[in-house]
Amino acid sequence: MKIVSIVGSPRGAKGATAALLNLVLDGARSKGAETEMIVIKGPEVKPCRACDVCHKVGVCPQKDQFNVIKDKIIAADGFVLATPNYIFHVTAQLKAFIDRCCGVVHCIGFEGKYGASVVTAGGGDEEDIADYLNHFVAITGGIPIGSVWATMGQIQGQKFPEDFPEDIKGKAFALGERLVTARQNKEKSPRYQSVTAQFAERMRSLIEWRKEEWPWEYEYWRKHRGGV
Repeated sequence: MKIVSIVGSPRGAKGATAALLNLVLDGARSKGAETEMIVIKGPEVKPCRACDVCHKVGVCPQKDQFNVIKDKIIAADGFVLATPNYIFHVTAQLKAFIDRCCGVVHCIGFEGKYGASVVTAGGGDEEDIADYLNHFVAITGGIPIGSVWATMGQIQGQKFPEDFPEDIKGKAFALGERLVTARQNKEKSPRYQSVTAQFAERMRSLIEWRKEEWPWEYEYWRKHRGGV
């Protein structure tokens, strides 16, 4: 089993967010999963240019790492999205990746993947950001299984990640374990099942309406999602 994780932070693998994510990945590895951490500090994934090319041909034309990262998630069994709270939202680095997933969203392209979210914050709104990330997992067809977050008041000054408070370490490790076991047991997410189903129908209608402009996505729906 393969779990791909993305940490969107200018501090990369050296920050608190990556440290908390590593605890989640430790939990996944304890259940036998292979894990990979992908760092997006800025230049790896550029902002969306709204060119519509991905809808027409199925691949973003920008020359960066987006297509490689997207394909790694598609090939994996699960994925974890990690971000610090930057002014009540995910970082610009992670948001660039999410925005570039517009074609994935249209085609529900991460269908069947199991997902989780990791958030660090100065001291507020971390649960809202985790919910936003899990909603993204759901509308791309994934199955969100949970999240973990920590405030800087809880982890500031600690030697990452060994000296995090035991409750935070336990929650993060357990999230990684659960990500693997949920995939193994093919669990569903009652909280998000209706969200995913309703959004898929919305995208089906959109692709039908724009089929002349977005031929690749129309063909994808016709071949892989039972038509439009």
